[in-house]
Amino acid sequence: MTLPTIKVGIQGVASMTVEELLEQYAAGVLNFSGVDLPEANLSGVKLSGVNLSDANLSIVNLSGANLSEANLSNAKLNVARLSGANLCSAILNNASLNVANLIRADLSRAQLRGASLIRAELVRADLSRADLLEADLTSADLREATLRQANLRHANLSETVLRGASLTGANLEMANLNASDLRRSDLSGANLRDTELRQANLSHANLSGADLSGANLRWADLSGANLRWADLSGAKLSGADLISADLSNANLTNTSLVHANLTQAKLIRAEWIGADLTGATLTGAKLYATSRFGLKTEGMVCEWVDLSPAGDRSIIQNFHSEESRDFFNETPPTIRIIVDAALEHEANFAIAGAYYQIAQEYRGLKQPPSIESGRRRTIFTFHVDSDEALFPTAYIVILPFLDAASTQKNISSIVEMINSEVVANQNLKSPHIVKQLNTLLEQAINQATRIKQMKKNIEVAAKLNFCKAPTQIVLTNSSAHTLIVYDHPNFGKRFINRSALNASAYDISSDSKKNILPSLDIIIDFVKGFHYINH
Repeated sequence: MTLPTIKVGIQGVASMTVEELLEQYAAGVLNFSGVDLPEANLSGVKLSGVNLSDANLSIVNLSGANLSEANLSNAKLNVARLSGANLCSAILNNASLNVANLIRADLSRAQLRGASLIRAELVRADLSRADLLEADLTSADLREATLRQANLRHANLSETVLRGASLTGANLEMANLNASDLRRSDLSGANLRDTELRQANLSHANLSGADLSGANLRWADLSGANLRWADLSGAKLSGADLISADLSNANLTNTSLVHANLTQAKLIRAEWIGADLTGATLTGAKLYATSRFGLKTEGMVCEWVDLSPAGDRSIIQNFHSEESRDFFNETPPTIRIIVDAALEHEANFAIAGAYYQIAQEYRGLKQPPSIESGRRRTIFTFHVDSDEALFPTAYIVILPFLDAASTQKNISSIVEMINSEVVANQNLKSPHIVKQLNTLLEQAINQATRIKQMKKNIEVAAKLNFCKAPTQIVLTNSSAHTLIVYDHPNFGKRFINRSALNASAYDISSDSKKNILPSLDIIIDFVKGFHYINH
């Protein structure tokens, strides 16, 4: 049996009636490329797998139609009615769907590369896993639409309404979302790298775990947004509204927050070294365990901050006049081990191995020390995230040296002195912080015991003459106050025969009585310089 053929008009465009098309489709014809059927009524028809590429279907009624796996590439569907249509896995690359009605349409896994959907209605449409690379959705209505894992890379979504839409895991890299409405949308885990979001409304949106690195969010509304664990490194948030936003554990490294409003924003454990907070408002921000160094804070407004672990205002730090400037410009807390000997290659290699193994067990040691090596002395500098980590980390990093036991004894004695002062005089107004210090030190003591038992590199280093040399251990807190927690009695004293350096020459036990602890006043002043203490 010979299948009926399509009549082709003078212009090369197929001309036929709806009845003829349906009759031929029923007979097995699938190729209707270039068909001209403007304003036709095809509502509810079943045309799955049909080829309607380059067809003119403007103002056609296809509501409720089944066009799954259909080829509609380059087709004109302007002002078409496709509400409730099944376009699952359909090919609509470079198709024109301007002002089309696609309310509740199923476009899951559809290919819409370069398609034009300007002012299209896509309310509650399903576009999950759809490919919308470089598609134009300017001013489209996508309220409560589903775009899970959709590819919207380089797409134009300016002034688009995406209120309440689901975009979990979607790829919006380098897309244009300027002035779009994303209120209460779900963008968790989405890729928004280098995306344009100027003046976008993201109020109460879920952006947890989203990648917004390098994104342009100038003047965006992110009030009440969930940005937990989001990557905002290098993003532009100048003038953005972040009132009550949750930025816990977010990466804000080198982020521009010039004149941003962070009133009562949750920044617990956020990383923001290099952030520009010039002219920003931070009154009421929750800053527990958030570093406060390496920031630009000129003209910043901050009347008080919440330093409680739960962000429940149980620990409030109030500021008068310029106090906040000092608070937000702290010195990075450091531990310095000053060794009274030049660093030799063998010792350098052994100590590097020792600290590598220590870091595997002790999380507080996040990076290797910086080393200044001179002809007579060597300085190891360790940076820590917070003041409360100074004593416990010092307890650990001294392990490769012969002075370890004496230093650790001093640290324990200093912490006991702090505890006694809190009990006796309540000199420190935040005793729970001292309790936390005790907990961290106790953990460090247990870890030090385990490290010594397990790590052979520590033993190798400890046998070297370099590690038997006298040391001085200096802590510097975030207020730039220093505290010498240990100073070997022979530190700085030169021996005539340096080549004869050995353990007996630096017998710790014989000199231990000469070792003097810092005074109580010096210790308390040092702890008061911890920026989380409420003065």
